[in-house]
Amino acid sequence: MFVEHRTKPRFSYAIVVAAVAFVVLLTAAAMNSSSGALIPAILRQTDWSRNQVSFAAGLGILFFGLTGPFAAAIQNTIGIRATLAIGLVMAAFGMGISGLAEQPWQFILARGVLVGIGTGMTSLSLAATIANRWFEQRRGLVMGLLTASNATGQLIFLPAVASMAENHGWRSATHFLLGLSLLGLIPVVFLVRNHPRDVGQLPYGATEPPAEVPRDGHPFRSAVSALFDGFQSRDFWLLAATFFICGASTNGLIGTHLISACGDHGIPEVRAAGLLAAMGIFDLVGTTLSGWLTDRFDSRYLLTAYYGFRGLSLLALPFALSHASWTLGVFAVFYGLDWIATVPPTVRLASNAFGPQRAGVMFGWIAAFHQVGASLATITAGSVRTVTGVYDQAFFGAGLMCLGAALLALRIGAARLAMAV
Repeated sequence: MFVEHRTKPRFSYAIVVAAVAFVVLLTAAAMNSSSGALIPAILRQTDWSRNQVSFAAGLGILFFGLTGPFAAAIQNTIGIRATLAIGLVMAAFGMGISGLAEQPWQFILARGVLVGIGTGMTSLSLAATIANRWFEQRRGLVMGLLTASNATGQLIFLPAVASMAENHGWRSATHFLLGLSLLGLIPVVFLVRNHPRDVGQLPYGATEPPAEVPRDGHPFRSAVSALFDGFQSRDFWLLAATFFICGASTNGLIGTHLISACGDHGIPEVRAAGLLAAMGIFDLVGTTLSGWLTDRFDSRYLLTAYYGFRGLSLLALPFALSHASWTLGVFAVFYGLDWIATVPPTVRLASNAFGPQRAGVMFGWIAAFHQVGASLATITAGSVRTVTGVYDQAFFGAGLMCLGAALLALRIGAARLAMAV
């Protein structure tokens, strides 16, 4: 039984759990986003088409997103540690199989389905669950850090993957990612605990135990029930729509196709991957700062600013690619700061709308729309490049969508605020 009155520990174990989650999200994101660095090498070293490889990448993003809400429900049933361990093992297995693929359908099955589901079990719903379960204070900051690790992982490993694929073949790069996944399994097994009471502590900053939430023995039912509840909420649709656009404009478009777009303008793959890695570093700063801002300012206005600046950056990208290299460097800085800074305010708004206890599952569904948008953008941008020979239309379209998202963000929570007046 949990003892309510006890001396406050000098060190909160919540920090350990958050640190391990940071590493796991970093690792999973590296695997899930590796296609952007692998596509040029696969096209050179096989007779597979761009559309086939883009489809595998898009399918992986789709399964990553659709797995998220079920992963959040599974975490509530079997625990965070078991869920993470299963996900990392599945992702490692899929990455290993993808490196052995001889036919496109084999690569699509391994990279698109197995890796997508495995990394989806360690998705951003994990960040929402840990922030709400282990932290009473600093939730926005923690969500910012964990979100930053996910986005940074998507980008920071790309130069190494691109260099390995170029110099040693794309199959060797998949072996590197396989090893990375297995390394991430070690701290999960030995350090992660499912709940603060497992180590005899309260959530970080809490003064009394949180209310007990009964476990649902049917995670599928819990996840589907949450989705149907969301369908009846105007705020859910607004959050889902803006996050759909977020996914389409980040890992779906830039994360997957920027290296190829740079290649169209004579920029080498490793250098282009370095631009993405620089975005990852700036994202670590931008998203962490976004978490800090989320604890202090209205999340709706933050989202409006983020989507607005992102839209303008995408509209300027074709110009940056066609002109001096310094313009592309400026794009990398601004886009990196804004890469996925949208997550902390989105989680805060979801928590406000549905309560902190359900925030993990509800955000899992909202994040699923993020990955659906990313998947469609991955496939669509590949088709646009095949038909027109350039990516310009894809960049312009995504930029206009982001400007629309900036306007939608202002309406989130408007009905609840009107009722409170």
